[in-house]
Amino acid sequence: MQKRKFTSMLMGILALTVLPVSAQTAYPAKPIKIVVPFPAGGTSDVLARMLGQKMTESWGQPVVVENKPGSSGNLGADAVAKSAADGYTLVLMDVGNLVISPALFKLPFSVEKDFAPVAMVAYSPHLLAVSTKVPANTPGELVAYAKAQKGKLNYAVAAGMGSASHLAGVTYAQRNGIEWGYVPYKGGAQAITDLIGGEVDVMFNGMVATYPHVKASKIKLIAISSAKRNAQLPDTPTVAESLPGFLTGSFQGLLAPAGTPKAVIDKLHAEVQRIAALPDVRERLNTLGAEPSAMSPAEFGNWLKAEIPVMAKIVKDEKITVE
Repeated sequence: MQKRKFTSMLMGILALTVLPVSAQTAYPAKPIKIVVPFPAGGTSDVLARMLGQKMTESWGQPVVVENKPGSSGNLGADAVAKSAADGYTLVLMDVGNLVISPALFKLPFSVEKDFAPVAMVAYSPHLLAVSTKVPANTPGELVAYAKAQKGKLNYAVAAGMGSASHLAGVTYAQRNGIEWGYVPYKGGAQAITDLIGGEVDVMFNGMVATYPHVKASKIKLIAISSAKRNAQLPDTPTVAESLPGFLTGSFQGLLAPAGTPKAVIDKLHAEVQRIAALPDVRERLNTLGAEPSAMSPAEFGNWLKAEIPVMAKIVKDEKITVE
């Protein structure tokens, strides 16, 4: 009889240990950490802090943003890929960098296998901007000036060599037949600071982080990288108007480690969608030139898988390398 009771108790304990996180406790039951693999002040950082504040208000649990820059975002991404798959450690980053990295780096993680896509938070086009010291105000004037100053202009690579910003600059230069030097930064904030100070001359960077400095007349806007002209900037030409098919931008995505319970992924996704629909958030995103995305986690995962070979082809065709 005693043996039977012991066996019954043991089976009950084992059953409890294999229940999914969502069944054991109401997620979230403790603080959440969002890793931003770039320095503070860039697009990913701005969006992570916006989301974190709203999540904290809604769920009553602190959401801490940790900046972990390095290796074009791969350092922070790797840390999250190797974290516990419980929904308490996430990464918010420009996933444009993430889908480029397999073609340029020997990664310690697999983009497709080691992450569980949560939500494509927002897309914002790149702004092609120059220092106020550069005597150019249009794409044509910039190309002419760059050709006249062959190899003398410095291009700020906002998130490290091999990033989306890097590919945008290389593609733009090669298609226009111009040359400039590349100065890598760990994130967009310092790159913008140096552009304002005239330490570098030109850059492509996400509109969220760049546009406020354009409005303050600290840097000059030359063009925008979206397919169509932006409603906030109707007089600013797209790069595609002079280089057909040119389309780049900042695709900001939230990911968890692979194996995170589906119930947790779904709750996080629903919360991101709820926050994106809030009037004050929509107004701020619109002001910053960012568009929220309605992609499901599955659609986001398919986007990642589809973009990796596309980026690999661009890297190969443009002969882009990371020194």
